Amino acid sequence: MFSIFDLSLQLNAFPIKKAKSDLEQIIAFSAEEKKQFIENQKQTIVKFHLENNPFYQKLVGSKKNINWEELPVLSKTNLQIPLDSRLSKGFSTKNCYINKTSGSSGEPFIFAKDKYTHALTWASNMYRFGQFGIDFNRSLQARFYGIPLDFFGYKKERIKDFLAHRYRFPIFDLSDAVLEKMLLKFQKKPFEYLNGYTSSIVLFAKFLQKRNLILKDICPTLKVCMVTSEMLFKDDKILLETQFGIPIINEYGASELDLIAFESRNFGTDGEWLINSETLFVEILDENNQVLPYGQEGRIVITSLFNKAHPFIRYDIGDIGILDEKSTLEKPILKKLIGRTNDVAILPSGKKSPGLTFYYVTKSIIEDDGNVKEFVIKQTKIDSFEIEYVSEAELDLAQIQKIKDAISLYLEPHLHFNFIRKNSLERTSRGKLKQFTSFI
Repeated sequence: MFSIFDLSLQLNAFPIKKAKSDLEQIIAFSAEEKKQFIENQKQTIVKFHLENNPFYQKLVGSKKNINWEELPVLSKTNLQIPLDSRLSKGFSTKNCYINKTSGSSGEPFIFAKDKYTHALTWASNMYRFGQFGIDFNRSLQARFYGIPLDFFGYKKERIKDFLAHRYRFPIFDLSDAVLEKMLLKFQKKPFEYLNGYTSSIVLFAKFLQKRNLILKDICPTLKVCMVTSEMLFKDDKILLETQFGIPIINEYGASELDLIAFESRNFGTDGEWLINSETLFVEILDENNQVLPYGQEGRIVITSLFNKAHPFIRYDIGDIGILDEKSTLEKPILKKLIGRTNDVAILPSGKKSPGLTFYYVTKSIIEDDGNVKEFVIKQTKIDSFEIEYVSEAELDLAQIQKIKDAISLYLEPHLHFNFIRKNSLERTSRGKLKQFTSFI
């Protein structure tokens, strides 16, 4: 079949053929060759930016012969200055790939990739999706993402969807009437995979569950579902596998970098989250920027091994995670992704709890009867929280008391909660749902 997606990249000066060829060579390295490649590439990218990027030169300072562990950790705050002042010599907004992060961390910024690095990102995506029988030039994607609502932005995304062989389901309205229309599309189109935000795909699965439908029966061409950008909880994974009848693969990525980790899993089993060590180098650091041993929880800090247009060297992505004890330099494994560093609740006792703790506690109780479709938690004061939820019927006093009792048990007593039923929950401009937010 005509490779329209590859051709569209080539026509836009993204060298996808070279990127695919180079990636294949990296993947074929022996363990020892891979170690040497990573170390060489780390030194090469640092040397390039120290010689060609005034922004990075200023960040590092005048110290010579600096060790890797002494290099500064780049924060998103560092990057919230005009893009032109962060680009390397020879690069401009006209000869790079330019985009903006979603801002789901609360700190959006514009970033750049040189065209070869952007092609490598696509080659990396193609390789990992290809392991599940997905071909970007042929396989039709059911895409659960946001979309710009202005005329030109909307048309541009639809053209990109056509070239990428995907049909987009905008996710700003997920009422039953809209979900019914989505279901009709699955009856008519030969989708091979679903890809998109976890919360939206879970809502679609709950809709199917209410109607006692299996998506694979309705659309037999389906092979796999990839969820991204939001936490996938174990019971949601089971729900998706049950209602879709296909493997559910969890991916973890960042638009300014690449796919960071991709789950290797067969249907009905949990697999390893393999980190992309072909184009990225991932470290786990403590609060003092010291590298933690495998198995310990800390900040996820990532280096883009190829991007010459813009330095992403020891870049703190804003997430907390653990690398598995079985990890090696050439084969790192993400044991656990815990959440964002700014998603921590500080309680009256001084205790610090990840916001996801609230989510785990309330989720199991709130969703017992399938009444509540989705919810978010907001900390408004040190002892006060709001739980916004979408449901068919309002929570009753008994349900609310069960949630309060569970939170007292797992966190601490005397916390105050305000339950607010809504028709829909606020999402980012791209359609992401932030499950916990602290406003203190």
